[in-house]
Amino acid sequence: MNIPSTLKSVARSALLGSFALGALGTVAAFAQEAAPAAAAAAPAFTVDKGDTTWMMISTVLVLLMTVPGLALFYGGLVRSKNMLSVLMQVFTITSVVMIIWVFYGYSLAFTPGNAFVGGLSKMFLSGVDVTTLSETFTKGVAIPELVFVVFQMTFACITPALIVGAFAERVKFSALILFVILWVTFIYFPIAHMVWFWGGPSAYTDPTGLIFSFGAIDFAGGTVVHINAGIAGLVGALMIGKRNGYKKDLMAPHSMTLTMVGASLLWVGWFGFNAGSNLEANAYAVLAMINTFVATAAAAVTWIVLESLLRGKASMLGAVSGAVTGLVAVTPAAGFAGPMGAIVLGIVATFVCYFFVSVVKNAFNYDDSLDVFGVHCIGGIIGALGTGILVNPALGGAGIVDYSTANFAAGYAGTATQLLAQAKGVLVTLLWSGIGSAILYKIVDMIIGLRPTADAEREGLDLTSHGEAAYHS
Repeated sequence: MNIPSTLKSVARSALLGSFALGALGTVAAFAQEAAPAAAAAAPAFTVDKGDTTWMMISTVLVLLMTVPGLALFYGGLVRSKNMLSVLMQVFTITSVVMIIWVFYGYSLAFTPGNAFVGGLSKMFLSGVDVTTLSETFTKGVAIPELVFVVFQMTFACITPALIVGAFAERVKFSALILFVILWVTFIYFPIAHMVWFWGGPSAYTDPTGLIFSFGAIDFAGGTVVHINAGIAGLVGALMIGKRNGYKKDLMAPHSMTLTMVGASLLWVGWFGFNAGSNLEANAYAVLAMINTFVATAAAAVTWIVLESLLRGKASMLGAVSGAVTGLVAVTPAAGFAGPMGAIVLGIVATFVCYFFVSVVKNAFNYDDSLDVFGVHCIGGIIGALGTGILVNPALGGAGIVDYSTANFAAGYAGTATQLLAQAKGVLVTLLWSGIGSAILYKIVDMIIGLRPTADAEREGLDLTSHGEAAYHS
């Protein structure tokens, strides 16, 4: 047994634990707890077993997106010597964030606090049990709060896992896990609160999160998930630096077969992501479903055509890159755009993302290993802004519900008004995540060090970080 290595491992584990506890204390300091109010009479809610069933299925589908979907998608894109490390990173992030979510993440994201972050009233799921309910987007209709907790938990898991692709093959495992603990605490939970926290149809005049108060709409996470993770990934790629041998050594994907399997699992799981975000099994869930079909297909076909015209050959990598681009772009628009609008959105996003992946990245010479910024951040921005246009009923969109009207009529404030609200939401997300992530990377680098040694990187992170290999031949 290597005693020094064992002691080092124990020390790192203790450090991670102490930082998790420290994060709790710090968050408690900046989270403004709502003053206890006299208990109001709870409105009478109806709970439908079909809605509950759909949300349970959607939750499992989103987990499928992450493990094994995202893990295989990313794993196939790296070199074989780093395959296992990517699988381990995604799997561990998922497990760690689940625990953090029920400890304090759900409370920070979905309880009253201030415009930036919630409070700690539901820390350790205090007060959440089989009798408590969460209202959907229909007044008087609810689902069990526990199913809402686990559904949103899967979003919290996949978002930091997406970041891994930006600096794959060159980050310490311990540093990544510490970063994720800090990142979800100070970046993800506040952004989720800012975008999605409101009182519900029965209490629509209650205080909301900052971005929600702008009038910005995000059906399933264009800002919360994709822009948030994408800009954090770019910052990480720049601060960690390029892979050794970047643009000198061959760094082709080691298994496009596994990448295609992962991308397909992402597409299947994304129906839980998008259609599940409706919180009810009704026509709007079906609208989100068809948009997730057609936007993805349109983007995949567009990328294939672009490669055929510009490179002479269409690649499997291009096809799945297009599909993921379409999935990202339609995420904020899924329940708002019409199917034809979703197709247009998929096509437009593909043109822009293709340009960033093939031209901008090379021009600025940054090493975004698996194009997290070029696809997720840029695709998320196109989707968020496009949602502000395509929600217009005149373009086949569903309109934006006005909960102050007697019949909750859907309308549209106008393109300029909605685009401004969307742009403000995008800007806040970019600044909060970009600046905040840079600070957190620096903290982790000072404590642990972000990058393994050059020798460890050359040998591969499978053996040097985990002592095992993905393949034996």
